[in-house]
Amino acid sequence: MFTVDDFYKFKKSGKKITMVTAYDYFSAKLVEEAKVDTILVGDSLGMVFAGNPNTLGVSVDDMIYHAKAVRKGAPNSFIIVDMPYLSYHIAITDTVKNAGRIMQQTNANAVKVEINNLATLEHIKALIAAQIPVIAHIGMTPQSVNMFGGFKAQGRDADSVAMILDFAHRLEELGVMAIVLECMPLDLAQKITQEINVATIGIGAGNECDGQVLVFYDMLGFDSKHKIKFVKHFANAHEYLVTGLKDYVMEVRNNSFPNKEHCY
Repeated sequence: MFTVDDFYKFKKSGKKITMVTAYDYFSAKLVEEAKVDTILVGDSLGMVFAGNPNTLGVSVDDMIYHAKAVRKGAPNSFIIVDMPYLSYHIAITDTVKNAGRIMQQTNANAVKVEINNLATLEHIKALIAAQIPVIAHIGMTPQSVNMFGGFKAQGRDADSVAMILDFAHRLEELGVMAIVLECMPLDLAQKITQEINVATIGIGAGNECDGQVLVFYDMLGFDSKHKIKFVKHFANAHEYLVTGLKDYVMEVRNNSFPNKEHCY
């Protein structure tokens, strides 16, 4: 089983880390069977699972519910759970309490926290002091969608680059185990990866990161119409599943299903 120490070991050895999101028992079961290193129960479930326009409506209870199911499907995997919007933005005591609930009730291995201002760093410091492993997330942080004016790549100007670099170094000093780098220029992600000893996990940040993460439904092609620039479809689940459903409809209507084989 992948462990906290493996983030550093993989980075040091040059072995790439793999991470895929999962939101339920069956997706987690498939990801573990495929021997993916780590599973992220992302608050992206608000979009790809619930159909919302962003992640802001996801609650701590939502994360706990889905993470419990994921743990059942992937009992031997390293599981990270997102801390959702406003669960770590107000009082530090609430941050630790919310993360503690997630860890205790889901049997997760770590939490992930998006970083969009310096104040959040104090919350991460408190989580690590409480012995809660933390993965940080910088660059395009989806919970900041309203501040960014949409889902936009970051690190495209000097001020943004300086801020992201500063976050990365401060997070290393705090002791996070890994940092997700989302939607930023390849050269910036490469610079961060080279300058810090913490493993970097890229999503829309090029192949110079220490690992990669993708959303389960995106990478397997569940939505044939919605194509994100940084996503590759490693399967065409949409076509395959719709074909299966159409075959079911046809066989029910022509009375070929169920036949004697499917009856008691």
